[in-house]
Amino acid sequence: MDTKWQNRYTSEKEEVMDQNELKAQANAKQEHLVSIRRALHQVPEFGLDLPKTLAIVLKEVEGLGELTLGKDMTAAAVVIRGSQPGPTVLLRADMDALAVEEDTGLDFASTNGYMHACGHDLHMAMGIGAAHLIAENKDKLKGNVVMFFQPGEEGHDGAGLMLAQDMHLASGEMPIAAFGLHVFSIPEPGLFLSRKGTMMASAGDILVTLKGRGGHGSMPWTAKDPITGMVEILSSLQSYIAKNFDALDPIVLNVGWIKAGNDHTTNIVPETVSFGATVRSFSKKGYDDTRTKIPAFIKSMAAAFELDAEIEFTPATKVLINDHPSVDRVERVTKELFGDARYITMQQPIPGGEDFASIVEVIPGAFVFLGAAFPGTKPEEREANHSNKAKFDESVLADGAALLAALAFDTLDEAAAK
Repeated sequence: MDTKWQNRYTSEKEEVMDQNELKAQANAKQEHLVSIRRALHQVPEFGLDLPKTLAIVLKEVEGLGELTLGKDMTAAAVVIRGSQPGPTVLLRADMDALAVEEDTGLDFASTNGYMHACGHDLHMAMGIGAAHLIAENKDKLKGNVVMFFQPGEEGHDGAGLMLAQDMHLASGEMPIAAFGLHVFSIPEPGLFLSRKGTMMASAGDILVTLKGRGGHGSMPWTAKDPITGMVEILSSLQSYIAKNFDALDPIVLNVGWIKAGNDHTTNIVPETVSFGATVRSFSKKGYDDTRTKIPAFIKSMAAAFELDAEIEFTPATKVLINDHPSVDRVERVTKELFGDARYITMQQPIPGGEDFASIVEVIPGAFVFLGAAFPGTKPEEREANHSNKAKFDESVLADGAALLAALAFDTLDEAAAK
């Protein structure tokens, strides 16, 4: 046992979870975690309705703790109670896939039109592994752990819905800490990355419809052409953003689709056109400014072309802000488990969105990235998350499970010592 770790948090009569033992137990589960991951990979499901996925998860965690199921969505919270009383820690694993046709060439590739292109199959396998590690050592667990198996991370606010149903309170109390892991297909396998404060952006969509007056293409002056207005708006948006948003608190706006006219004829001025864009911000001010300044700009440009503009913002994820002490814990525990070289402090946040932000808004916690580049691939050959060719290194499963479990034990040991 690491006596330095023991002395830091416990008296001589108290026993803590030995990290080397925990890591060895996790490594012994590696082969089974791979089989779980591959089974999940072959039945990807989309959004909030994941019956086949949840069935596999529940079979793997059966008997480990008290089960609470979500209402009108396939969500589950499993409470593992320690042999000693204490507070609660929440560990989250997301479960949903993407509407992507897989093209990886893997023997266990999905064939149903969906794909775990963001690695959520690995997250579930690591969460299941962590649940077993915790349950098998609950004689050393000084409190409770809520395993949060969440649907709908990919734009469906699954975390927010689980919170709204009080599933984070499944143990009977508010957790004192929350942790989550996310694999990435480009960083080297086994590298853990995090940072204090802002880690990921708020992410949402803006949907715009411009309405003019249709007419004949030979006489555009008799119509109100929305295509021309849309082209001017799109070509001016980035310049407007550069001059009206703080460069040190940036936003990202990228147009993902446009719809105008049809490809059957060229001599019609359509009545309406539309476009959609993703909008990312890194602060509450940036979020608020995108909801006021950008619509005002679009409407003023539309008015110049005598067009009406209808603008809608979809619900956005919150800015993911890590709790500083929780990141300190992640760094220390990672280094103690795997060595100093396995942890990297991120220098900048990334513009990706993640609804774990809703969890750490109400529970102090930290989100952690885990490198999982596919073996034998050069950096320039690696396909990013969400690509239909994205592949991940399964060798990280045991380490991810070990870290999640270790964070729970470490948090509860510290709380018991106070």
